[in-house]
Amino acid sequence: MLNGAWVLPVTDEHKAFFAQLTAIVREQGGSASVFATTVIAQHEDETIVARFQSDRAREYDEFAERSGEFLAEIEKETRRRKFTFAELEEIEDDLDKLSVWLAKIKARDFFPNARMPAANETLETCGTALRTFADEDYAHEGVVDAADGSTGSLDPGTPNSSLKKRGGPRDG
Repeated sequence: MLNGAWVLPVTDEHKAFFAQLTAIVREQGGSASVFATTVIAQHEDETIVARFQSDRAREYDEFAERSGEFLAEIEKETRRRKFTFAELEEIEDDLDKLSVWLAKIKARDFFPNARMPAANETLETCGTALRTFADEDYAHEGVVDAADGSTGSLDPGTPNSSLKKRGGPRDG
């Protein structure tokens, strides 16, 4: 028999999560109880918050590391002048993954501190680097935006929009 306990802030989303979890446990023949509690000693509350923040700090650190690798990859491909639609598509996919990952981290960040805004800023830096690379890629490929005569640019937060918008290899 396994026992366990979960501690989460009381929110409607968490209440629904615990109801779903309770149903799953009971369907499998187990027992589950859900209740709200308060800490008696302030240091216990601080300890719980510190544990949550420590866990998120590790995730934000890994996100920052992967974001640094993303930026280094763009820099490397720019130095090599590897401006191809395939490379752009790969970099776009990598940014999409970073964006989804950050959203998941933020969803678990119940006690945000300065780490969240820093991660948001990092993701914006990655988006800017991608747009710069995309502009250079389209200039290299000779693709021009028919609306304004400029080379292509990626709208931030829109997955793979530059290739779709500009009639790149994904339209086929």
